[in-house]
Amino acid sequence: MGLSNSGFSEAGLRRLREVLARHVDSGKIPGLVALFSRGEETYVEALGTMRHDGGAPMRRDTIFRMASTSKPVTVAAAMILLDECRLRLDDPVEPWLPELADRQVLKRIDGPLDDTVPARRPITVRDVLTSTFGLGMDMTSLGTPIMNAVFEQGLTPNLPEPMPEPDEWMRRLATLPLMYQPGERWQYQISSDLLGVLVARVTGQSFETFLRERVFGPLGMKDTGFHVPADKIDRLPTFYTPDPKTGEFHVYDEAAGGRHSRPPAFQDGGGGLVSTVDDYHAYFRMLLNGGTYGGERILSRPAVELMTTNRLTPEQNAARTALARDNVHVSFGQGQHGGWGMGMAVRTYRGDYASVGQFGWDGGSGTSTYADPGNQLTGILLTQVGMSTPDSARLIHDFWTTLYQAVDD
Repeated sequence: MGLSNSGFSEAGLRRLREVLARHVDSGKIPGLVALFSRGEETYVEALGTMRHDGGAPMRRDTIFRMASTSKPVTVAAAMILLDECRLRLDDPVEPWLPELADRQVLKRIDGPLDDTVPARRPITVRDVLTSTFGLGMDMTSLGTPIMNAVFEQGLTPNLPEPMPEPDEWMRRLATLPLMYQPGERWQYQISSDLLGVLVARVTGQSFETFLRERVFGPLGMKDTGFHVPADKIDRLPTFYTPDPKTGEFHVYDEAAGGRHSRPPAFQDGGGGLVSTVDDYHAYFRMLLNGGTYGGERILSRPAVELMTTNRLTPEQNAARTALARDNVHVSFGQGQHGGWGMGMAVRTYRGDYASVGQFGWDGGSGTSTYADPGNQLTGILLTQVGMSTPDSARLIHDFWTTLYQAVDD
């Protein structure tokens, strides 16, 4: 018999550990840290090393570049402002983001940037929170004039040039037309970055300061922020992007002197956080607990329910479905969840081992963070192997498959 009180079977846990070890032993994943919990039982596996060529072992307190798994955490700042009525879902964003007044919208997605019609209505807070305000990283539209302009203006992370400071970023954003009418279509990334600018302007504080005071501090997330201080930099692994053809490990970002070794000009809510498995566990446990943690309320229950349940209509969601289904060779199956809440994916149908209602997201640095209210389950898997090859994506899929097959009631 399995351990009846842990919620996982012993045989299932053994298989999970064996599968994780197999990925590290393959040489494709230098190291990983995984944390998973049900109820009060928490397990941590730290395997492999911080560098491809060896070096210090991975540890429970290793600090990782969270990449797009930043989105489910940074969105909490905006939800706090909704709770306090400092933002309203259907108010226009123009009072705080005047750069986005009087938008023009492309007549067709691959058309010239000056072939536009006026926006039918202003951009609202809801549009930004649900990633439907009209601009985003559209992987189905690469090579179009608008996507080229997004990259040329330095509006997204992961380019050689870092993003400019927020006011300059907004100025550049405002030079572009929208790709779609406000509220029409789900689009990736830019909304999550825009959210940070909105929060900073509403609060009069930097995005990070507000997050630290209202989310990270109360949750004890002591290693979470937008850069790694010098006294912790030895806990940050090298970030690799393997060569898609040869599999050779290329260093994308070193720890010391790298892009996370100093405070960034732009505090990027879409992908800028660094964190640890325990910090993220505290955050996702708070969501599973309806907004409270250790007796302290961080978010109202309705705010958590809004974030963690599907907010998209089938029409808005069509692009997300197409990206997952038709670009599976690019997305490695990320996005086959059904829905999107605020800042995170939400499973609306049973497409793999995970239950309907599971919420969270994955990151291009080889990170995956989800919680499942029905099973009271949390899983966090962190590597620093980029998605230039399918290796980290396959590890993530295998982690979730084995975690769910280990669930035992």
